[in-house]
Amino acid sequence: MRMRLLAAGTRMPGWVDAGCDDYVTRLRGDYRLELIEIPLGDRGSGDVRRAVEAEGKRMLAAAGERPYLVALQVGGKSLTTEQLARWLEDRAREGDAPFFCIGGPDGLAPAIDAQARLRWSLSALTLPHGLARVVVAEALYRAVSLIKGLPYHRA
Repeated sequence: MRMRLLAAGTRMPGWVDAGCDDYVTRLRGDYRLELIEIPLGDRGSGDVRRAVEAEGKRMLAAAGERPYLVALQVGGKSLTTEQLARWLEDRAREGDAPFFCIGGPDGLAPAIDAQARLRWSLSALTLPHGLARVVVAEALYRAVSLIKGLPYHRA
């Protein structure tokens, strides 16, 4: 199954790129992860709402027609590793290829949230969008390692 991480922002600190790249490299074979960076909207005019909307439009364009969107939201559903693993197995069985959407510094576009089939919360805390990338990639790797019976996950 091909999983894609749609993340707003193209200039992350080196530790974010390295962390995300590590898990993308590990996720090969049946479950693959691809990072797609979405340019941030122009905030120079001070119109943050318009910038976030532009990011949402870019995400939707990158996802294509009828995507299976997962919105990363503080108020979303919390999942254990076991629940995430079962959810991924269900998506693979049903032929869904999920797009995990992480907003920029001002959050996720309402258009993404409205079309999301799952709203997933990594934490009750607000995480910086760079850190959220690494956490999502690690969580997906951990869930896939559980599916495959690898020793990475220890309950």
